Amino acid sequence: MRVTIVGAGVVGTMHAWHAVERGHQVVQIEREAEARGASLRNFGQIWVSGRAGGEELDTALRARELWEGIGARVPALGFRANGSLTPVRGDLELAVAEAAVARPDAASRGYKLLTPSEARAINPALRGEFTAALYCERDAAVEPRTAQRALRAELLKSPNYTFLPGREVREVVGTASVRDDHGDVHHADAVVLCTGAWLGGLVRELAGPDLPVRRVRLQMMQTDPLGEPLTTSVADADSFRYYPAYASAELDALNAGQPQAQTAADHKMQLLMVQRADGGLTIGDTHEYEHPFAFDTLEDPYEHLTEVVESLLGRPLPKIRRRWAGVYAQCSDKSRVVHRQQVGDGVWLVTGPGGRGMTCSPAIAETTANELGW
Repeated sequence: MRVTIVGAGVVGTMHAWHAVERGHQVVQIEREAEARGASLRNFGQIWVSGRAGGEELDTALRARELWEGIGARVPALGFRANGSLTPVRGDLELAVAEAAVARPDAASRGYKLLTPSEARAINPALRGEFTAALYCERDAAVEPRTAQRALRAELLKSPNYTFLPGREVREVVGTASVRDDHGDVHHADAVVLCTGAWLGGLVRELAGPDLPVRRVRLQMMQTDPLGEPLTTSVADADSFRYYPAYASAELDALNAGQPQAQTAADHKMQLLMVQRADGGLTIGDTHEYEHPFAFDTLEDPYEHLTEVVESLLGRPLPKIRRRWAGVYAQCSDKSRVVHRQQVGDGVWLVTGPGGRGMTCSPAIAETTANELGW
């Protein structure tokens, strides 16, 4: 079978990976020299802990299994089963963590509620004051800025894989064939459009104006090396307000009795933090849903994140090395893991994983491959 993948972000690259693994001839087309969107501008987290029970959690757990296997084959991914800690303060935050540990699927997530001393035994860098910490053993991480390059380098070892950068697909012509802006037509048995947050142009023409996918903008930052290991990913209790796994009467009580700080509420924020291979910290993030998006980044969210991180680390944050904004595509119905739609004869669109793209992409691509009979 011949498969054309449009888009070289993590979703597209994982589709290419599964197709090559199953023995098919794959052409992957990317409009940039390499992916530059949300697949690079994220935490690199394989984030199981906050996923909604049911399909979303099952997808994340399967993806976590696939990431580990791929990481063993491609060490340059920087896969590490680092787990995560969410320190909590006070009775209201503690009650939400206790409710999470009482979930029927808590064991599959690897949830444990730890005392401060137990949390510091796992992650000694957390020297700040907190009441307890929710540990999730199944969380993991990779290096987002280099993951697609590492995967592509492995794919290029196969004679069945071709990468065509700097080409934008403009038109579907006939059955499972596309024309790019160089005028070349690529014939295949199946075309999968994994165009990320690019929802205009050809995608709009094929899927129509009512595509149930929206765009979300975020702000993040990265520091100089911390100078010591941050052995787990770290979240704050505002992540309880964001991730569906924590929905409960206890969360309702937290929201009523302990509202978010104003800056966090204004920018729909949570803290997530991961240490990079060079020792720096990736820290975020904000969420902006209303169009048109701002073209600049705002300083207040960065100041808020700095305060939260320093309170957990019990030390000043290293110098901020870089700040950025990103945009990702999310299903309008956030309970859906991804939007998968046939948009032409032999042509499918796969988009809208939202903040789950890095986590779930191997399993999303596997499902596509299974459904299309690859």
